[in-house]
Amino acid sequence: MTQDASVWLEVALNGPWSRERQPMIPITEDDIVEQAIACAHEGAAIIHIHPYDPVTGRQRDAYEIYAPIIERVRSKVDVICYGTLPFTGDVDAKESMSAEQRFAAVDKLASSGLLEWTVVDPGSTHISTRATLATGHEGFLYSNPESHIRHGLELCRHYGLHPSFAIYEPAFMRLGSALAQCYPGLPQPIYRLMFSETLTFGFPPRTWAMDAYRELLTEEAPHANWMVAGLGTEVLPLVHDIVKRGGNVRVGLEDVPMGHKVSNLEQVKDARHRIEKAGARTATADEIRQSLQSKKITA
Repeated sequence: MTQDASVWLEVALNGPWSRERQPMIPITEDDIVEQAIACAHEGAAIIHIHPYDPVTGRQRDAYEIYAPIIERVRSKVDVICYGTLPFTGDVDAKESMSAEQRFAAVDKLASSGLLEWTVVDPGSTHISTRATLATGHEGFLYSNPESHIRHGLELCRHYGLHPSFAIYEPAFMRLGSALAQCYPGLPQPIYRLMFSETLTFGFPPRTWAMDAYRELLTEEAPHANWMVAGLGTEVLPLVHDIVKRGGNVRVGLEDVPMGHKVSNLEQVKDARHRIEKAGARTATADEIRQSLQSKKITA
């Protein structure tokens, strides 16, 4: 870590949970925009959102919901703002979807110049919690067929988007890096290491787990940027170790345990304070873009 080290700070504002499960999340356009801008002023240069249908109060991945949110946020603050994909297998996307259907909003947003990054999750995993397993309640398979991953990477290459790889398991990193090599000219993927306490995928949020992922990333994609995030867990206690290892940080109500009482803004403030205490500062969106500018997959 250099003396002037900067750390990317991302905030995941809501997630797919609905207010029944995570009461404090913003779901209306006005609330999402307001919280995004407030978090940006406190150092979050990356804003991740899930779009909600104003009638049903459930996630609905549609261009007409995304576009005004992104436009309004970017008119007030300089941030990297990106959305998600239908979380196939859960309550909002039970039916099978084609790759084109899942990435339809991404395609239209990118063609309109509203995206710089997009989610491309390179693998599939079973999503269950320890609590529901104990009651006999069955979880679901978060499915990302190879054809869907390839479609997402092709869109990224076509539009110049950076894929945001959520690494739920070590195999996601290996498959993602191998598939990325199949697309020369693809902007460098960002590897988001996913940890959890309450769900049973991957690793728990421990320093040894972060180091294991870093060792694997050194072999698979040694020049890639990485960050630490999670589902059903808090990563703030890891911030010091993340900064010292050259990583980046994501916080927000999407990632923390259900019923969390600390707002997105307070989480961002806390993360920024910990980053500064570790001897770094939060990066601006322009600094993030510059650090990624020359990073592309070569043949």
